[in-house]
Amino acid sequence: MDRQARNRLDGKVAVVTGAGMGMGAATAKVFAGYGARVVVSDINAQAGAETVAAIRNAGGEAVFIACDVSVDAQIEELVAGTVAAFGRLDCAVNNAAIAPDVLPIAEADMDQWDRVIRVDLRAVMVCMKYQIRQFLAQGSGGAIVNVGSVSSVRPQPGNSAYVAAKHGVVGLTKTASLEYTRHGIRVNAVLPGAIDTPMLRGALEASGFTEAEFAPALSLFSRFGRPEEVAEASAWLCSDAASYITGHSLAAEAGYLSR
Repeated sequence: MDRQARNRLDGKVAVVTGAGMGMGAATAKVFAGYGARVVVSDINAQAGAETVAAIRNAGGEAVFIACDVSVDAQIEELVAGTVAAFGRLDCAVNNAAIAPDVLPIAEADMDQWDRVIRVDLRAVMVCMKYQIRQFLAQGSGGAIVNVGSVSSVRPQPGNSAYVAAKHGVVGLTKTASLEYTRHGIRVNAVLPGAIDTPMLRGALEASGFTEAEFAPALSLFSRFGRPEEVAEASAWLCSDAASYITGHSLAAEAGYLSR
């Protein structure tokens, strides 16, 4: 197999959670561009349908399955729906997340804290539970990418739930790799930095900063990353080109963690 073919996802079936916008939408489009058949999943049906339309308009193959990842049964149904649509599951990107909490620990809103943990951490665990069950049933291995954050490595004040969740994503990724590599299942994580998404733009607006003012503190390139730049990392980790990589966290953060 030549290098170009190993980097492609031809014939693979991929599911991407939180694929209605931002990094999730970019990931679904990049995977489809590399030849994967993609299940676009999101809690927002309109946004998910727009991602599917963009993929189909570009000549790719995709379907939408609604899923609220805070509900275990819907995650189980997502995996079952993927198999019903395309016959199997080969790779998954567990990207769905909600915005970080913004209060110091002594002032924490515990309902919000629990919500962040449920969506940003527990849902990753439940997604892997059903994805891995499907991989084992097929007997042909598979690849999972869990989306963490630079906050998986470097804590930020005021984001205790988000930091705990994203640290946990790395721990879950390593644990899954230890448990299932012998079954041909690879599990890795990507750790995005400051990526130009609606979530980041909302935070900027709330803080009153501009990209020109804020980006140099977060990126050696002095710019925000593009969602596609993270999507390419996820696609590579799911491809045969990354066949010797598991349990790894790949930072896509323009050198932020180097400082």
